Amino acid sequence: MEQRKMKGTEEMVSLLGLGCMRFPHETPGSDDIDVEKAEKMIDYAIKHGVNYFDTAYPYHGHQSEPFLGQAMKKYPRESFYLASKLPMWYLKKEADVARYFEEQLERCQVEYFDFYLCHAMNEERFQMLQEYHIFEKLAEYKKQGKIRHIGFSFHDDYEVFEEILTSRPWDFCQIQYNYLDENSQAGVTGLHHAAQKGLPVIIMEPLRGGRLTGGLPASARHILDHAPISRTPAQWAFRWLWDQAEVTCVLSGMNSLEMVQENLCTADEARPGCITQQEREIYRKVVDAINENMKVGCTGCRYCMPCPRGVDIPGTFAAYNRISSDGYWKTLTEYFMMTGVRRDYTGPGNCIGCGKCEQHCPQHLPIRQELQNAKKALEGVPYKVVKKVLPYVMKY
Repeated sequence: MEQRKMKGTEEMVSLLGLGCMRFPHETPGSDDIDVEKAEKMIDYAIKHGVNYFDTAYPYHGHQSEPFLGQAMKKYPRESFYLASKLPMWYLKKEADVARYFEEQLERCQVEYFDFYLCHAMNEERFQMLQEYHIFEKLAEYKKQGKIRHIGFSFHDDYEVFEEILTSRPWDFCQIQYNYLDENSQAGVTGLHHAAQKGLPVIIMEPLRGGRLTGGLPASARHILDHAPISRTPAQWAFRWLWDQAEVTCVLSGMNSLEMVQENLCTADEARPGCITQQEREIYRKVVDAINENMKVGCTGCRYCMPCPRGVDIPGTFAAYNRISSDGYWKTLTEYFMMTGVRRDYTGPGNCIGCGKCEQHCPQHLPIRQELQNAKKALEGVPYKVVKKVLPYVMKY
């Protein structure tokens, strides 16, 4: 696999990085990692050139870091790059910076992080960065050899990105970027600004949490299915990113060995300048089709979880968005299985409007309002009838 040099360093990073937020689950709906399947994915990725692994404190219900630390023990420490992130929203006082950082080193079973980020930076957390002197503390860890490169991941408007980017001598940054988000958040302007400053740029959410693959509306899928070049939706999405020389590494939260294999093949073929003008017109049409059908811009990152009232927020929004792609009745069937036949109802009817979810949403979605919209769309008369009748049917 091609490697791209991290600007300002001697590091050579694989085009494809393994994002450790979406490993296969041991049981559906749980945070438990299927260790056997996940380790096979890691082993295959390493064997085929992947050397960048990105985790974080809250991923998989706090299980990602410990799992990755154990899984990587069989590989020489210098043979891979490990990235993790300071959980900014957990910090209550200045001393928490050191407490979480040291805990993360222990959880990952390493003596240093190659890349360490201030997680999900926005305007509020930028203020925290200054108030708690976080960058200065991380710089001290860098002097001690516990961090090699300091960066930040970002979810906010471009103006905030520019302010954060120019405020400190960062070593790299990480942004949400894909052909649907070309002009959202940091966007292409942020990508170019960071590159002009000499910063490597790591890409997250290349598939928009599956929105650009299985979550495509029928009209968008039709465009890709009838394109003159036969590619999967994931291949279209990754090629768009790797066409841009400013992109250093693209993280993919793969959850199967098949995904790893497909993305590796795409990485072997994609290069800067590989996208033709004809293909750009196809991307434009797909974006228009997605925007016409999208109801809520959830990426399924699960930062909003757990909900104090047990609402499956990402699951509800995924079903809400699927109405346009899968049709009402198929979506309703799947949604009912997710919420209606469970012992504990997990639908939006449980929401009490506390707003905890909105405090952590990287997309700044009006989650409470959208949950009510989803409830109206998904839990109409057909849903209520089935829910009322099912207990009697089950008796016989």
